[in-house]
Amino acid sequence: MYHVAPLTHNPGTTLISLNNVRVMQAEHILLEDSSLSIHKGQKVGIIGRNGSGKTSLFAVLNGELGLDQGELKMPAGLRIAQMHQETLGSDRSARDHVIDGDHRYRQLEQQLQQAEAQDNTDALVRLHSELDRLGVYDIEARAEQLLSGLGFHAVDFPRPISDFSGGWRIRLNLAQALMAPSDLLLLDEPTNHLDLEATLWLEQWLNRYEGTLLIISHDRSFLDKVIDHVVSFENRQLILYKGNYSAYEKQRAERLALQQAMAEKQQRRVSEIEDFVRRFRYKATKAKQAQSRLKELDRMQRIAPAHIDSPLDFRFPEADRVPDEVLSLEDAAIGIDQTRLVEGIRLRLLGDTRIGLLGLNGSGKSTLLKTLAGELPLLDGEMNASRHLKIGYFAQHQVDVLNIHISPLQTLQKIDPAAREQELRNFLGSFDFRGNRVDDAIENFSGGEKSRLALALIAWQKPNLLLMDEPTNHLDMDMRWALTEALLSYRGALVIVSHDRHLLNNTVDEYHVIRNGRCRLFDGTLDDYAGWLQEQQAKEQQAQEEKDTGSGPDKVDKKALRQEAAARRQALVPLRKEVQKLEKRMDKLNLTLSGIEEELADPSLYEDAQKPRLSELLKQQGELRGELEQLEEDWLEKSDLL
Repeated sequence: MYHVAPLTHNPGTTLISLNNVRVMQAEHILLEDSSLSIHKGQKVGIIGRNGSGKTSLFAVLNGELGLDQGELKMPAGLRIAQMHQETLGSDRSARDHVIDGDHRYRQLEQQLQQAEAQDNTDALVRLHSELDRLGVYDIEARAEQLLSGLGFHAVDFPRPISDFSGGWRIRLNLAQALMAPSDLLLLDEPTNHLDLEATLWLEQWLNRYEGTLLIISHDRSFLDKVIDHVVSFENRQLILYKGNYSAYEKQRAERLALQQAMAEKQQRRVSEIEDFVRRFRYKATKAKQAQSRLKELDRMQRIAPAHIDSPLDFRFPEADRVPDEVLSLEDAAIGIDQTRLVEGIRLRLLGDTRIGLLGLNGSGKSTLLKTLAGELPLLDGEMNASRHLKIGYFAQHQVDVLNIHISPLQTLQKIDPAAREQELRNFLGSFDFRGNRVDDAIENFSGGEKSRLALALIAWQKPNLLLMDEPTNHLDMDMRWALTEALLSYRGALVIVSHDRHLLNNTVDEYHVIRNGRCRLFDGTLDDYAGWLQEQQAKEQQAQEEKDTGSGPDKVDKKALRQEAAARRQALVPLRKEVQKLEKRMDKLNLTLSGIEEELADPSLYEDAQKPRLSELLKQQGELRGELEQLEEDWLEKSDLL
């Protein structure tokens, strides 16, 4: 048995103490006879492979999961805030949802309403005094600051939660957790649904946070900026390391330094880097990558061994042909349903071009990738593609198009029926699909496993142009490291959108930023971009303030503003009609499906005489569900754009 014992809550004392604990999930042991102490004010990254027990540890600390053995000690009255992973749609506004994170404020607000209804002067005085002491009279402004930092616009604040897609609801949950006054903040993959700009903002916010932070993340650059300790799940034990993620890698590498396999694998990588540098060090288009390889070589002794026991070791097979120029855009305009997002794009993709796309969420990065992939038409301009062009496109929702009822092996066999089965099994093994896992139905896979499979399918087709939209979502550290290694050795053009700065720093040669409807080359590093972004936001805010007050050179012309607003509304009419059309079709399909499901509930339908009717209904049900899923995806995309 276990019990939770109180600790004295004093500065500098132990905040969390786990003593000889066992944690199980079903019959699977996650932790066995493990102990850990976390002190007040520490910022701790929780590291471990998918399924190792990271989220279960949070559930133990939050009282949602009991220990099977051992003792947990925490201070009495400890205020814990946690980011929820799901939120159901409701009519509650985004702003109110965030404010709900401050439970004490909501309690006082309710008591205040009761006191006002009862005309209880004493209670009113006491409650207003407590509200003043808590400093909550600016609570709406603070909620809006959190929303703005996470990428929401002012028009989003009063919108109901049901209006937002799943990824944006996760952002709302993150804002709610940050809103809650807390001594202990638990964040589980907070950057998964953030773009780079929102990730940079969150990084700054967490650096100012004064409580104790426990954060699960697979974003090493983010962790390096935020944490001062690492807790690693290793062989059912919790191992505490001092320092950020890079320091953890160094310390863990030292523990593995005597393994012979590590030395052999590392030497192979050293040879690859040296060969690359010899061939490309003085080629202008590859100079940055060559320098990146030299830096990697410098830190190889302390970093690479930390991943030596990874089961992942895949490569993108070399394309049959890589043309000198794979694709180009000339004076191009992109958008959705004639609504233009970016104009005047000039882009030339050579066989070895490597571009990272930067820009705020909704600026058009994903739309540009879809256009390059041929999934969206150009709205204007020209696109010229080599006749030898072969695209590998990884979209954010790539896993949603997998046939979940078949296995990884069957999926690959459908792509290449002529390939030998053993060759396919060996290839899938490099993505850690081994043994029975190769033959399991994909519906039993985790999000990370589905993303791995989607990458494997792309790699098998030997593309000479890779288009990747947030490929690291749902991937653990080992898989991110393996993907970085694979992209380093990939021979072909690459255009990538990612909030993983380590991946970008190591795999791209140049950055293009999309802002205010234009796509331009950004002459600088990701660190430069963070500063540039702050400068741009400050300039735009100042310009807006000058317009609002009429003090700037662009004094407000109210008539012009009304005309501009009317023009914007008119431009959105086709998109709004399309959303309404999709909603009507979805309602009709749902009604039809309800009728089918009601008929399927009739026991007499399963008698032998009714088999033809049963087969017909099941077929209709499958077809309608497939159509409904596609309609819902289209509706989410167009609603977000609207």
